[in-house]
Amino acid sequence: MNRTQSSIELGDVVRRFGPAYIKNQGERLLSSHRKALQDIMTCHTAEKGGNRYHCNDCGEDFWVYHGCGNRSCPSCHTKKMREWIDKREEQMLGCRYFHVVVTVPENIRSAFLGNQKLLYGLLMKTVSSCVSDLVRDPKFVGAKAAILAVLHTWKSDLGYHPHVHLLVSAGGVSDDGQHWIEPRSKKWLLPVKALSKLVRRRFRACLEKSEPEVFETIDDTVWKQGWNSCSIPYGKGAKAVLNYLGRYVYRIAITNNRIVAMDDTHVTFRYKTSKEKRWRTMRLRGDEFLRRFVMHVLPRGFHKVRYYGLWHHSQRKIRYRIRLLLAPHIKQPKLDEFPDVFSSTDDESILPESEQSTPEEASPLPVCPKCKSRNVQLMETRNHNRSP
Repeated sequence: MNRTQSSIELGDVVRRFGPAYIKNQGERLLSSHRKALQDIMTCHTAEKGGNRYHCNDCGEDFWVYHGCGNRSCPSCHTKKMREWIDKREEQMLGCRYFHVVVTVPENIRSAFLGNQKLLYGLLMKTVSSCVSDLVRDPKFVGAKAAILAVLHTWKSDLGYHPHVHLLVSAGGVSDDGQHWIEPRSKKWLLPVKALSKLVRRRFRACLEKSEPEVFETIDDTVWKQGWNSCSIPYGKGAKAVLNYLGRYVYRIAITNNRIVAMDDTHVTFRYKTSKEKRWRTMRLRGDEFLRRFVMHVLPRGFHKVRYYGLWHHSQRKIRYRIRLLLAPHIKQPKLDEFPDVFSSTDDESILPESEQSTPEEASPLPVCPKCKSRNVQLMETRNHNRSP
């Protein structure tokens, strides 16, 4: 049976092909991959439980089922993105920002896929330290910047492509913590060629020292070729920057609106080419589609969003002082009321398994599916695994 874009979601694909895929993979399937598939399979279904509402206008009774809360689920990540943006809007520094991206070469990606937690963490730490050191160099800015790093692992066609996005403040605080120092140009923050070489050299040194067995499996050509990086000025304005960055923080490998068709054996989805920037379609067998999808499910407990420099939790008092310096006309909270939401390994999409499902009663009242009214009242709540 064919299904069109207007009715299809990732959950439909997983429910159609997931059971056979999980069975065929057996013990080879990682527990984090199995958990993601099982969560998405039951997301917004009776198995997750939900709330029964009564419409006071037309008398209709209807159920609103709970989401799975899994960070790989496209049906659950939009709300988290908005919550993340709302919490951080008041913490942004009143300055311009740069979007920096660092990508690892293709011939080291198999090592990343086989040692995900180790190499993902090392990559984020290395890239962030290199950006911080270059910004602190007096030849460029000579100050401590605010850095937010986000790990992504995919291309638009669901291919494997590990890279790190960073939001970096255009400037930083002086060593004495009293002055804000701007970069020399509005269009330039740091030399990207120097950044690429520094990341490659430092990543190699750290890996060889900490994990020599993994280091030996990597081809020597990796350390002789270029590691791609770019730096793009974004501009000023906390709300605009956060909306822009929020798409990167909570972006997942594929969203529902990119899945255009599904039949008994295949899935068709849209993707954008990297060079031409044109939208095309790709048709994959259901098991191959799921194989590509779960390749981007991060290891359990891994923090894909991390904060460094002025956004590290240890810099709370300095950050407060700089906010007053950059935006004295804005009413600031008292220091003891200033929420410390930035931490070095803060990723709110990672929750204990028991907290992943978010009851719908915390959201605004739903719309009646029959008359579209919001004049509804909650009649009954049923918890996880209790089908109505």
